[in-house]
Amino acid sequence: MRIHTHTGGIFDTNCFFLEEHGILVDAPEGASGWLTAKGFKATLLLLTHGHIDHMQDAARLKREHGCQIACHADTVPMLTDRNFFKRFGFELEVEPVQPDVLIGETPSQNFNGLDFQILFVPGHCPGSLCFFDRQRRVLFGGDVLFSGSIGRTDLPGGDYDLLISGIRNKIVPLGDDVTILSGHGPSTKIGIERQTNQFLVGM
Repeated sequence: MRIHTHTGGIFDTNCFFLEEHGILVDAPEGASGWLTAKGFKATLLLLTHGHIDHMQDAARLKREHGCQIACHADTVPMLTDRNFFKRFGFELEVEPVQPDVLIGETPSQNFNGLDFQILFVPGHCPGSLCFFDRQRRVLFGGDVLFSGSIGRTDLPGGDYDLLISGIRNKIVPLGDDVTILSGHGPSTKIGIERQTNQFLVGM
């Protein structure tokens, strides 16, 4: 499976395009134009969570690529309310768009011929999902776990204890060999983070 990476927006947010399946994971600013420039066509957008830097191009992707949008129910208000973030004091406005499919935690769900285990791991953001490809041992982790760090929990809806519990009980048990493709920064492995990440040492 060929995975193409684009980093966009003011927060240097990663998105990942799974070429053979037409799946884009997350949609930072510039994602739609990047896909078009590469000659790629997305038919499905999977959102790990609803923070604006991860879904800023969602409406444009739906308009320009005709792709469906799938997210957790808790993400819907962030995706559909133009002024959602302004009510929390952020001068950020999103072009609203309706999701097509609501998804939640499940051991197996097929998207465009690709099977994912979906993990519900809130704490950084309500409705946060991770998508695990068991066959290739790859986790699309959003902002749950980074190389050397974890997602911040001081934003509205954040909960440090909830995030740590999710990492301990859902992410770590996947196995040390699993590669994590995070929403920001470089890829890493669960084993590396267990040994070196100050938030995971001892898990």
